[in-house]
Amino acid sequence: MFRVSYDPYPSDVLATDWRRSKTPPPAEHEAVMDLVVEEVMSGWCGAVTGIEGKTVQLEDRHGKRRVFPLGAGFLLEGKPVILVPPKKKTQGPTRTASGSFAVADSRARVALPSRIYVEGRHDAELVEKVWGDDLRVEGVVVEYLGGIDDLTSIIADFAPTPKRKVGVLVDHLVPGSKETRIADAVMRGPHAGNVLVVGHPYVDVWQSVKPARVGLTEWPEIPRSIEWKKGICAALGLPNENQADIARAWQAILRRVRNYSDLEPAFLGRVEELIDFVTAP
Repeated sequence: MFRVSYDPYPSDVLATDWRRSKTPPPAEHEAVMDLVVEEVMSGWCGAVTGIEGKTVQLEDRHGKRRVFPLGAGFLLEGKPVILVPPKKKTQGPTRTASGSFAVADSRARVALPSRIYVEGRHDAELVEKVWGDDLRVEGVVVEYLGGIDDLTSIIADFAPTPKRKVGVLVDHLVPGSKETRIADAVMRGPHAGNVLVVGHPYVDVWQSVKPARVGLTEWPEIPRSIEWKKGICAALGLPNENQADIARAWQAILRRVRNYSDLEPAFLGRVEELIDFVTAP
């Protein structure tokens, strides 16, 4: 008669590599500027604004900054990563923020007589950040209007000619809007052919920044009863009591813009169109 023995430990737990986790280790990721990550232990979420030694500085959407050690303990789009210093890039043809090839050792040209006008200060600052290098090479000056209610008289005072053109970028240029009526009147006026008015569909130039850059999936809808910028600040959890609060919010958004890839195509195309118009022979 055979006796069947029962082994409560059918396998040797020490015979395998018990220290090896079935979960693959986190991948390394370069801590490039403006990369948005979350530090796991503190829950701090922010964009990379600097690397010093073995530390990384992160700025949250309120403009506050904290420094953390490089290495493990970060999440990128919800997945664990190991932050490492960026690799030094080999020297080659460089591009400007607009995507154009940079002109080495270039000096700003004497300003052309032609001009580009934009509606407000924020529009001008965004155009400068992305197209500033290109505009200096071309000698194009960008000025802001503070609104387009007086655009007809401004164009009349400027008196455009074939060698002295005017390009105008308008916010919220959609059918039936006040802006569209003003733009149509200018384009049909006595300076037609020497002035070009184009616009984007966004309520404000803030919306031309891709929402992912400020931690949103899309820009929120703000009721007409609420001032748009204040509503956006509230949706982002930012102070919005006065103009200084609005200015700080815009600067925080502007800092997140790295280059043309962070802007919506409907805005990019219009700016490029204006630059081509005022620089054409």
